[in-house]
Amino acid sequence: MTTDGLAVDVRGLRKRYGDVTAVDGLDLTIAKGEVLGLLGPNGAGKSTTVEILQGNRSRDAGEVRVLGSDPQTGTRAWRSRVGIVWQDESAPAELTVEETVRHFARYYPAPRDPDEVIGLVGLTAKAGSRIKALSGGQRRRLDVALGVIGGPELLLLDEPTTGFDPAARRQFWDLIRSLADEGTTILLTTHYLEEAEALADRLAIVARGRVVAEGEPAALRELHGGGATVEWTEQDGTPRAERTDTPTRTVVELTRRFDGEIPGLLVTRPTLEDVYLRLTGQEEAR
Repeated sequence: MTTDGLAVDVRGLRKRYGDVTAVDGLDLTIAKGEVLGLLGPNGAGKSTTVEILQGNRSRDAGEVRVLGSDPQTGTRAWRSRVGIVWQDESAPAELTVEETVRHFARYYPAPRDPDEVIGLVGLTAKAGSRIKALSGGQRRRLDVALGVIGGPELLLLDEPTTGFDPAARRQFWDLIRSLADEGTTILLTTHYLEEAEALADRLAIVARGRVVAEGEPAALRELHGGGATVEWTEQDGTPRAERTDTPTRTVVELTRRFDGEIPGLLVTRPTLEDVYLRLTGQEEAR
């Protein structure tokens, strides 16, 4: 199994819980330095996949390489190269931010400087504050600090902004971009399509335990969007709409028919949300 240039290489991954198949032949690759967004509805197998990649859960079948090693037999040195930020907070409430980061730094053979990491996540002003006094967004930033204190080559983010208000989410995006700029490979699972489109170099959409589509956001819209919709108003006031793969041609034809301006003209193309819902079998839920 060749993994040159890849931080993650997964082929035919399978995992069952009793009669429930959580992951069903999933294939996934992440290039070194890439930010990959992993999208899918609840129960699609995202979190199970992340747990397997980190080595916290065994697999039933398939080949998995993370930073060149099999996570199931990963050594302590290998684990120090992989950081993770779960949905649930992991830091003790009574400690201060600085105490917590310094404590976690001792778990790693070559940690980053704690003060540098606290500054990286924007918590320098809160370094002496107890965790229980932090806001939800500040606690999430601390979780990221704990995820990167070991200087990981790969950072796994599992639904990192769940429960954030819009302002906190945007601030968190800036933090993730700064980590990506440093060269950290990032796997991001999220329910927020805007977030995935804003942060990820490439997206992988998971449904029923398998990757059903992957690629750059714009390429996914082009390939799976199903054309565009052209809307206009007839001369008698009747609204019309036509779905077409050639919207420019349709507009040209309408221009000729109306001899100029087209009343109520609107051309819309499928959004990433449209594509996501279609690929995951939820289109009728809109």
